[in-house]
Amino acid sequence: MSGPPYVIRGSVSLPETELMWRFSRSSGPGGQHVNTTDSQVELRFDLAKTEALPQVWKDRALERLANRLVGGVISVRASEHRSQWRNREMAAVRLVSLLAEATAPPPRARRKTKIPRGINERRLREKKQRAETKRGRTGRDWS
Repeated sequence: MSGPPYVIRGSVSLPETELMWRFSRSSGPGGQHVNTTDSQVELRFDLAKTEALPQVWKDRALERLANRLVGGVISVRASEHRSQWRNREMAAVRLVSLLAEATAPPPRARRKTKIPRGINERRLREKKQRAETKRGRTGRDWS
């Protein structure tokens, strides 16, 4: 299959030659048709040996996807649709989004900020006013 380039982010994409497709019979609805067609798709990508990703991205993805890798290979399955073609598209989209998320740079560290003194004083002043209002509601002075 010579499909569209699977763009991860920017100009980095997965080459079709490094994708390994496997097809099998899918479980679920489909009647007699399901017994004759291989509509389930398994897409495999060798993350450890690929040259398509920059080294930094590759290291980041290998670290983040370590629990999903088997021998450095990531595998994605799709069998929701009755059509093999649509399952192929689903598997490719899943793989690309998984790699895009895994290769994303880490979020910036949060800078600690100090609450301005005026804001804190105003909050305490409002708390005292609220307490006075509530204290004035007690029935001690009522006869």
